Amino acid sequence: MHHVGLILYPDFQVLGLSMCSAFELANSAVGKRAYEISLLSEHGGLVQTSAGFGIDTKPLVKQPFDTLIVTGYNREVRASPALVNYLREAEPSTRRIGSICTGAYILAAAGLLDGRRATTHWESARAFQSLFPKVKVEEDRIFINDGKVWTSAGMSACVDLALALVEQDLGHDVARRVAKQLVLYHRRAGGQSQFSVMLEIQPRTDRIQAALIYAKDNLKSELSVDDLARIANLSPRQFRRVFQTETGQSPAKAIENLRLETARLLIEGGYRTVDSIARETGFGDRERMRRAFVRAFGQPPQVIQRASRA
Repeated sequence: MHHVGLILYPDFQVLGLSMCSAFELANSAVGKRAYEISLLSEHGGLVQTSAGFGIDTKPLVKQPFDTLIVTGYNREVRASPALVNYLREAEPSTRRIGSICTGAYILAAAGLLDGRRATTHWESARAFQSLFPKVKVEEDRIFINDGKVWTSAGMSACVDLALALVEQDLGHDVARRVAKQLVLYHRRAGGQSQFSVMLEIQPRTDRIQAALIYAKDNLKSELSVDDLARIANLSPRQFRRVFQTETGQSPAKAIENLRLETARLLIEGGYRTVDSIARETGFGDRERMRRAFVRAFGQPPQVIQRASRA
C-alpha cells in the first residue's frame, strides 16, 4: 500500500485537497486500499484553509511515507524551520516527494530542488527563480518529475499530478479510469503549457465560440474563413471583423495557435511521428510545421520530442 502524506499549513490553498479524490478513486478502481492518505501539519490539530474553514491534521512525526506532498498557498510561502528540517530528514527514506503550486518554495528552502527541474504557479515562477537560483525553473509546465521529486503548477494542476502518480503506481488504464470518474475533459500531460489557447482567446459570443470549437475538432481540415463564417452564421467579411474584435487576433493566427498547441501535446506524448502529427493537425507537411514551431517556440518539433523522451 502507498502511504501518502499531504502536508498542510495555515491558509493553504484549499483546492490542493482535491488531489485526495484521485487516490480515493484509484482505490475503488483496483478494488483494494492501494492508497492511505494522512493530512499532516507541523503541530497537528485544526489547520485553517484559504477558504476559512479548518481541517483536522496529524502532527509531523518520524514515520515512513511512500509519498510526501506539500500543498500550495495563494502567494509566496515562507517555510518554518521545523518543516524544512522534517523534509530534509524524511527525504532519504521517502520514495517520492512533491509539491503543489507554491509548495515548491518549501521544497526549495529544504534544498530538495537544487540542481533539479521544477515548476510552480506561473504567477510566482519569476520570483521563485530569483529566490532560488539553483533550481531549474520551467514556468510553463503542468507538472515536472525529476528523479524522486515532483512539482506541479497551481490550482487544478494538483489533480494532474495525482493522476500521474497513480499512473506510475498502478498503470495507465487505472489512471484513465480515475480521470473518467473525475469527469475530466482530458488528462493533461506534465509537459503541457499552463496556458490554453481556447482560454486565452476567450470570445464573448456563442457564434465565435462555436467556430473555435469546430476548428479545434477539425484541425485536419483546411478551416478557411468561409468554413468558419458558415459555422458562426456570418458572412466572411462580418466574421473576420467580429473575430478580430472579440479575440484580438485574426482567424488565421488563432487557427495556427490551436494547431501548434495540439501538435506540441502530441509530440510531447511521444507516440507518433512528426509527419503524422503534421498531417493530423492541419500543417500538411513537417516543413510547414517546423517553421511554425520555430516562430512560436524557438525550436523545431524534433528538439521538443527528444527533450520529452529524455
